Amino acid sequence: MPGLSVRLLGPLAILRNGVPVALPASRKLRALLAYLALAPHAVGRSRLCELLWDVPNDPRGELRWCLSKLRGVLDEPDRRRVSTQGDTVALDLSDCPVDALEVARAFAQGIGSLDMERLQTQAKLFAGDFLDGLELERSPLFNSWLVAQRRRFHSCHAAVLEQLAANHPADTPDVSAHLDKWVELAPFDTRAHLALLSNLAQRRAIGAAEQHLASAARLFQSEALDFGPVQIAWQAMREHRPAASLRAQPACLSAVSRLVAAPSDAGPVEPSHASLAVMPFVEKTGARGGLADGFTHDIITRLAKLRDFFVIARGSVFALAEKNIAPEDAGRRLNVDYVATGTVRGPAGRLIVSVELVEVRTARIVWAETFERRPDDIFAVLDDIGNSIVSSISAEIETVERNRAMLKAPSSLNAWEAYHRGLWHMYRFTQAENEQARHFFAMALRLDPTFARAYAGLSFTHWQNAFQRWGDRDRESALAFESAGQSLLVDDHNPAAHWAMGRALWLRGEQDGSLLELERAVDLSPNFALGHYALSFVQSQSGDPRAAIGSSDHSRHLSPFDPLLFGMLGARAMAHVRLGQFEEAAEWALKAAARPNAHAIILAIAAHCLALAGRLDEARGFAAAIRKTLPNYGVDDFIGTFRFEPDAVALFRQGARRIGLG
Repeated sequence: MPGLSVRLLGPLAILRNGVPVALPASRKLRALLAYLALAPHAVGRSRLCELLWDVPNDPRGELRWCLSKLRGVLDEPDRRRVSTQGDTVALDLSDCPVDALEVARAFAQGIGSLDMERLQTQAKLFAGDFLDGLELERSPLFNSWLVAQRRRFHSCHAAVLEQLAANHPADTPDVSAHLDKWVELAPFDTRAHLALLSNLAQRRAIGAAEQHLASAARLFQSEALDFGPVQIAWQAMREHRPAASLRAQPACLSAVSRLVAAPSDAGPVEPSHASLAVMPFVEKTGARGGLADGFTHDIITRLAKLRDFFVIARGSVFALAEKNIAPEDAGRRLNVDYVATGTVRGPAGRLIVSVELVEVRTARIVWAETFERRPDDIFAVLDDIGNSIVSSISAEIETVERNRAMLKAPSSLNAWEAYHRGLWHMYRFTQAENEQARHFFAMALRLDPTFARAYAGLSFTHWQNAFQRWGDRDRESALAFESAGQSLLVDDHNPAAHWAMGRALWLRGEQDGSLLELERAVDLSPNFALGHYALSFVQSQSGDPRAAIGSSDHSRHLSPFDPLLFGMLGARAMAHVRLGQFEEAAEWALKAAARPNAHAIILAIAAHCLALAGRLDEARGFAAAIRKTLPNYGVDDFIGTFRFEPDAVALFRQGARRIGLG
């Protein structure tokens, strides 16, 4: 039995050797303990005062009193758990079980990866709502945080129950209890109702299933929600599945979900794109309106312009928010994969925007960030923060979808998953992986011939074959152009389609047309980082090198962890060469070459830039590394890869001669 443990799920409790420790009656002290227990790092005293006290006479004095009482409860003779360094406060509970932190760690690991024993252990941790019974008067910031945490752990509990129900044999008492509790926790989650109905059907409890169906239908009707898909699934289970077959199937969500997606008389299955709801941001007090609403509108519009996944219209999310529907519950009602939420605060000449992106099914926080700026120009600041939020959400969703697709059997992929499997291989930048990417993009297009981004991905693979000389350059250039054209025919408003066409035109030597297409891509979606990068790439060789530097910097600001980051850095390096800034070129080229997926052409940029900067030993090291895989590589190969103006060609030849590549 651990010496000290903390329970936050249910009424707050501290136990020492399993025996509850008496706490002072102060609700503020309990709130402080819970907040510090979940804080990932030390918290400033001013933040704690702002969080817990509205307008008291002496907030810092009250905070000191609470901390002294916490020391009396938590500290041990040889261990100080309440740490105050400078103006910050932290709790050291690293060796103490904290139920909420154990749940958070399990979800960070991935709820689907937990075995039955671990899932059952997780379920037992939920003894009630987070900090059950603890609310504070006149502490709107804390109450807003408390509501968000309750929503978070509420969703975690539902996800654990879903996994337990999916993994238990259908006829065991436990699975019925898990399903009943899941429906109780998430009464508007159609997946919970489907799983319960499937389980009842497998146990031949048809009467009970019909009663549940009627009751749930009335509930959905009272909220003006569509219950039709569940009723269709139930009819399919009764009419098209013999009893023996139903008993043989596990009561898992995947089976009943397929019944909803494809009943016996359904037409072609629609591609399963990811979907996102951006819930209205709220002000510091928890109220909506003003700056927060305008910010939400802007982010929804920007995300929709990317045309990368389905974004729920603003009318739907604002309507749910008006009913005070919690974001995760709204996500389930809207049947989306991801929900984004945020808060906007403006204390003492600062603007602070906090954002979370949550995967609805697992309640896992995919991404969270806080942006803090001085609002000297409020519109410029909001634009800058909006850029970061939109680009981060897009990148994080793509990463999750890419990784999920990699875990599925290739034969089971739908068009969306095949496309993301293609992206996973594409970003490896080797000839073999590029061929795998081409295969999966082609699979996505066989499944959905209207998938514009899959055509753009296919164009990219042919572009790589031409650029890297992995195939006949003329043939691959023609195929890149053809695929880009198909992408435009499918969706002329998709920025990726114009990006693919711009790159294909560059291969064909049509720089003016290339720049027009790439500018169209970023006009359609100013947050499309790859469009800005491609502009930098083209301008760095034969256009305006200063514009190339600006586009490179903007693309990296939009997508600081992009798989093509080495290209963004390399383009900036080539632009500096054309400006005669060789030392700057060398530094940027080194950053590009340090990226883990940098290929031989990036190493060649580094070799030539370092040579021009007079850093010959470093340059020769890169030249030797290139020739280990390409023994005959020389300056003609390098220049033939790009489309430099004559003055830049002369400079790179000069550098190559210094290191034996001339």
